[in-house]
This record gives sequence, structure tokens and C-alpha cells, in this order.
Amino acid sequence: MVKKNKQSNQKVLNNTLPIWNLGDLYSSINSRKILKDLNLIEKLSKSFSKKYEGKVIKLSAIKLLKAIEEIEKIDEIMDKILSYAHLLVSENIENEKNKIFFQQMQEKITKFSSMLIFFTLELNQISDKKIKIFFKEKKLIKYKNWIINRRSFKPYQLDKKLEKLLQDKSLTSSSAWIRLFDDTIAALRFPFKNKLLSSAEILNLLSDNKTSTRKTAAKSVGKTLGKNINLFATITNTLAKDKSINDEWRKLPNPVSARNLSNVVEDKVVDALSNTVSDSYKRLSHRYYAIKAKWFGLKKLKYWDRNAPLPFQSKKQYTWDSARKIVTKAYTDFNPSIGKIVEIFFEKSWIHAPVMTGKSPGAFSASTVPSVHPYILLNFQGKSRDVATLAHELGHGVHQYLSANKQGHFNSSTPLTLAETASVFGEMLTFKSLLKNEKNLKEKKALLANKVEDMLNTVVRQIAFYQFEKKVHLQRKKSELSTEEICSIWIQVQKESLGPSIEFEEEYKYYWSYIPHFIHSPFYVYAYAFGDCLVNSLYGVYEEGLSNFDKKYITLLESGGSKDYKNLLRPFHLNPSNSDFWKKGIKVIENFIDDLEKI
Repeated sequence: MVKKNKQSNQKVLNNTLPIWNLGDLYSSINSRKILKDLNLIEKLSKSFSKKYEGKVIKLSAIKLLKAIEEIEKIDEIMDKILSYAHLLVSENIENEKNKIFFQQMQEKITKFSSMLIFFTLELNQISDKKIKIFFKEKKLIKYKNWIINRRSFKPYQLDKKLEKLLQDKSLTSSSAWIRLFDDTIAALRFPFKNKLLSSAEILNLLSDNKTSTRKTAAKSVGKTLGKNINLFATITNTLAKDKSINDEWRKLPNPVSARNLSNVVEDKVVDALSNTVSDSYKRLSHRYYAIKAKWFGLKKLKYWDRNAPLPFQSKKQYTWDSARKIVTKAYTDFNPSIGKIVEIFFEKSWIHAPVMTGKSPGAFSASTVPSVHPYILLNFQGKSRDVATLAHELGHGVHQYLSANKQGHFNSSTPLTLAETASVFGEMLTFKSLLKNEKNLKEKKALLANKVEDMLNTVVRQIAFYQFEKKVHLQRKKSELSTEEICSIWIQVQKESLGPSIEFEEEYKYYWSYIPHFIHSPFYVYAYAFGDCLVNSLYGVYEEGLSNFDKKYITLLESGGSKDYKNLLRPFHLNPSNSDFWKKGIKVIENFIDDLEKI
């Protein structure tokens, strides 16, 4: 029986939706284990610094291996504490004690990690020739990709004092503005029919069955965001400028380069993805929304109708138990061992599902650390998209669980180029399972249409987000943007990507301001499109019957970040650096739209 912690003793919504148990990390913010771990981090960091600072370049291969293992241990304890603090705040950002605890932990960990900055800087001072010789040491091979990835930043690193200053100042620069954004979004209340709703609750109504409900909700979102838009513009301008300053000091060629280096993907590959998707707007989103408008008997759809339930779709709601069975079966039918891992998430209280006041909107799977396990946050409200989201986040969870158990802390972290692979693949498995078992032609058509909409939201919409970010960051390098300028860029990319069949109203220009990825992780969004298009090709290989596909797929997940994406995809005969690769992924979406027209 799992022990309950203080955060887990909340009443479960309708007695059906699970609340995670964070006790596997720490029992509470007052846990003695936290203080013990903080003291251990400080002790180990000081010892590591004394032992290795100024000496890394002189280490032998075996001693370098030992140093990496030591710093990995320190880093894992740091991540354990920060993971716990982050998950507490995600539960309820309005809880003042949790917010203060999170800030305190960030400040303490930043102070300790500042002692360790020297290691990567000195690691990058070792010559390429010597590193190649080191890789002949079998035991060091385990960290080969980790070392290569660290050294990819070598041309852009600063001296030790500057690196320490940037890290220490991040608490009162970028991190402070991110915190302000999170606090503001969490505190916003959106008027709706004599109620005040959270962002998660009001945004859910944009896919309600009633047009009047969608319109009222959409207007409320726009009006409330509009009242706060100057603050959001200030946050966006400040963070973009902060990033620009860092990039200039590091001499990074463009605003996206840092993200691409972190993702271990070449600029040209991301450019090829972005260009291929934007060139396909007319064949994908423009075409689909024109079809959807016809289904509603309209020439154009209002923006609040973009995700509206289809007129031939039933008003089916899914209970938590039915969603669990659907998703678990899809994973189990693919591979029983993966199905068993999925079950663990449900059985051991690793999921937080209900909508609650102050809870982070959206969904995520937090990998935490190998010595514990991942945790999943959802805002489950019984819609078909919630079932898809459950499948998506469980894909992340399975990936994180397998890679952590196989690779350890440093190598388990998967670059964004492959981070969305397991999640989108899990969604596809679930969709195909539902489609196969559905006998009603109208429901089958609705399932297919919903899948197309999800893919458009994942591919077209995320690339439009990416292009919005690029334009904002490039403009910010020249001067601060006015609120109207940011809104204008937003409307421009939305019109280009969604097409002439979507009609916008004045308040929609503020909708860029609530999207957390722009604030938390600049340019993260292209990873969704990368993952979706990649999975389209990967699933095609699966359906073609590649020998031992499931075993090769599990090996890919277990590999985490220990290999680059090209090597991991080689067993499937896929190469995203090939210019035609993205066109194949786009073609899958196009074919689904063809099927809809035939039905």
C-alpha cells in the first residue's frame, strides 16, 4: 500500500480521478530528507570543486569517468529536490508555502550548481584528439554522447566568472519573469455565466457542443487577456531581450541556435521541417477548415468554432475508467511489456488528473530522476481529446521510465528531437485502436476528423507558433516591440497558417499571451511538429511490418539520450536530415483528409 503524503490527501474529484502521491520524492516540504539532501549536495559540490577545479584537462580517461560519475550523482540529487518543488507548485500555484519553497530550492540549488560550472568549461578545453583517444576506453563510452553534446556548446561558452554570473543572475532575471507569468496566469479568473473560471476550465469550453458557449468563453478569454496584455507584452519583451543578450555574448548565429544545440539537431533540419509544413498550409489546414465549414453549413468558421465538436459527432463523454481501459489496451496490444508499465502509472498513484483551483493548465509528464519515477499531470474532463492527452503523456512516461532504468541520470534525458516520439506514437496507437473497433460510420468519420484536427494542432499550429516566436525574437534584437506589434505578428501567422476559412475577431489578437511555451522554453514548440511528422513515418514502418518492430522501438526508448537521433532511427530506415523525410510525414495528414472527403 502506497503511503499518502500531505499533498495527496485531497478529496478525489467524483471519487474517480486520481491524485498523485509525491511521497516517493519527499513526504512534505518539511521533510528532514530535504535538509539532509541539501547538506549532502553542498558537501559533495565543495569536495568536487576542490578535487577537480583547474585539473580536468589533465585527467586520464578513467579519472574523467570517475569525475563524471561523481557530478552525475550530485546533479541527480539536485534534480530530485527541484522536481518535487516543481510538482508541488504545479498542483496549486496559489499555495503560498509551495511557491516560497520552490523559490528557496531554486536559489539554494543555483548556489550549489554555480560551484560546478567549471567542469563543463574545462571538459571543453580538452583537445578533440585527446577526447577521441579517451573514447577507446570502454567504460567511458557510456558517456560518449553526453560528452559530445556538452562539447557542442564549446564555441559559444564564456569564461568561468561570466558563466557563474549568468547562472546566479538568472534567479532575478529570466526565472523571475517566468515566475511572474506563471503567478499571473494562475491567478486570472475568466467571467462565464455568473462564474469565475480558471484558464483550464474556460479553455475547455472552446470545444463545447454549444456555439453560444464557445463564443461566450472565447470572448471572455480575449477580454481577460486583453486587460492584462501590457504586462504579458512586458514579460515577453524582457525575456526576449534577456535571451538576445545571452546569445550576443555567446555569439550564437540566430535566436533558435541555442535550442537546436540543446536538441542535438542541425539548424538546416529544423528549417527544412518549418518550410515543408508552411508550404503545406493550403493542402492541410486551409483545406480541412474549408471542409469543416461546409459540415456546419457555413462559408467561414469563427475562431471559436475551430475545435468545435463536429455536427455528426455524438456527445460522448469518457469516464476515467473507460479512458484508462482504452489507452492501456492500445499499448498492451502493441507490446504487453509496455502495457504493464502503463498500468503501473495508474496503480501506484503517479498521475494527477482532476481540474483544481490553482492547478497548472494543460498536461505534462515530469521525468524527475531515475531513483524515483515519472509523474503525469492532466486536466481530465472526459472529452475524446482528454483520452488522446492521456495516451500522449503516458507515452512520455513510458519513455522516461525505460530510459531512466536503462541509462541512468545523464543519459536518460532525451533531446526534443525524439522527446515527442513516444507520446505521439502512443496517441496514434490509441487512435488506430478506437478507429478499428468503431462500427458506426458517422463515429468513424468523427474519429478521423478529430485525429486530423489533433495533427493540425500538433504540426501546423506549432510551426505557426514557432514562426511567431522567430519573428518576435528577431524584431526584439532591434528594438522593443509594442503590444500592438506583437499582436499584429500573431494575427499574421494565424491567418497564414489557418487559412481563409477561419474568421478572427478583434480580441483574438491577445491569444498569444497565455501560451506557456513561449515563456518557459523558447522555440520548444517545433518539437511537437518534429515528433508528429517523425511518428507518421515511424508508424508507416510499423504498419508495413518491419521485423521485430516493437523490440526495436523499445530499444529506441531505452536508449534515452545515449545516442543521436540519426543512429536511433537507423534500425527503422528513417533519416530526418533527408529533405524528403518531412514530406512523407505531411502526406499522412493529407491522406487522412482525402479519406474524410471519400467518407
